[in-house]
Amino acid sequence: MPLKKSNNFWIELDEVDSTNNYAMGLIHEGVAQHGLVIRTAHQTKGKGQRGKVWETEPGANLSFSIIVKPKLLPTQSFQLLAATALAVRTELEKLLGDETTIKWPNDLYWRDRKTGGILIENVLRGRQWQWAVIGIGINVNQTKFGELKNPVSIKQITGKDTDVLQLAHAIYDAVLQKCKELEQDFLPLFELYNQHLYKLNKPAKLKKGSRTTSTIIKGVNKNGQLVTGNDVEECFDFGEVEWLI
Repeated sequence: MPLKKSNNFWIELDEVDSTNNYAMGLIHEGVAQHGLVIRTAHQTKGKGQRGKVWETEPGANLSFSIIVKPKLLPTQSFQLLAATALAVRTELEKLLGDETTIKWPNDLYWRDRKTGGILIENVLRGRQWQWAVIGIGINVNQTKFGELKNPVSIKQITGKDTDVLQLAHAIYDAVLQKCKELEQDFLPLFELYNQHLYKLNKPAKLKKGSRTTSTIIKGVNKNGQLVTGNDVEECFDFGEVEWLI
């Protein structure tokens, strides 16, 4: 695969199947470093939640992965996801305003449309969390999305082109900063995550198997479960329910 340029902490690729896969390869080769970034102009087989493919126009969007060495237990994986989501949301809010929210478990939304997503993959050794690969995809300058359900790009919202590399650096710095904050205390991040949660205290439709439920989004608990309820409170794990939007 063609390599554009690299330094100790930033690798630029013209094209790759998945930046997460490339990062995992570096980990298995024993050459990974905390804070190492792999970014590509064209990701051909980007991955989303539940094995979905992340479709992206070459050169138009942000596709990159950050390798980190979490100082957490494997049972605390939601904490890293929450910190990452907050970091990405902070940078998107600067461009898109306060209608930018975090849709549980791993998407960034503007109003009712998806602006980006996060996929974290882990390398564990026994009870130790060795590495995490944080994959981030943002719709930046693309304006046509084919059959995708409800995407929206920064350009469609603002009417302006955005410098993809500049956005990548801003998000990278924000993610590493939030990781440092996470080492000190998760509670402030947890409260902020819930404050910016998509559909918080609003009605939503969720599908679990063949059952569709109209409910109120109450928040996310510290275990990373979505908390909902009308008269009776109910909690859902990652992958257990699908949003109907």
